[in-house]
Amino acid sequence: MNSNGNRSPSTWNDQRIEIVIGNLLRTGVLLSAAFVVFGGLVYLSRHGRYPASYHVFHGDTSPLRTLPGIFHGTMQFSGSAIIQFGLLLLIATPVARVIFSAIAFAVERDYLYVAFTLAVLAVLAYSLLGAGLH
Repeated sequence: MNSNGNRSPSTWNDQRIEIVIGNLLRTGVLLSAAFVVFGGLVYLSRHGRYPASYHVFHGDTSPLRTLPGIFHGTMQFSGSAIIQFGLLLLIATPVARVIFSAIAFAVERDYLYVAFTLAVLAVLAYSLLGAGLH
């Protein structure tokens, strides 16, 4: 902080924000991939010997279609649930980037970009949550 009590421009410059966003995206994708690979290994260790039947499509079971079901299955070390959790992390990564961008723009007092970023966040929220309501 400078003598006026404001943040100095060097604490939140564009380069630092880009580095943080890059690290956020990289970490999210790597963490997601780790969960998917681990879940795949768990799934194969339990179900790898069963013959594959591609004649009839069987979608995910109903518990894996809800967040509580995915979290519960992940805690029970269900391979399918761990894979689903990894995919949720992959979806959450760009959402976290948009949220961080909105915060960074607010700290920089760039309110026009805060408004644009919040509009993008609203579209993302609608597409992820609201589209299934009708």
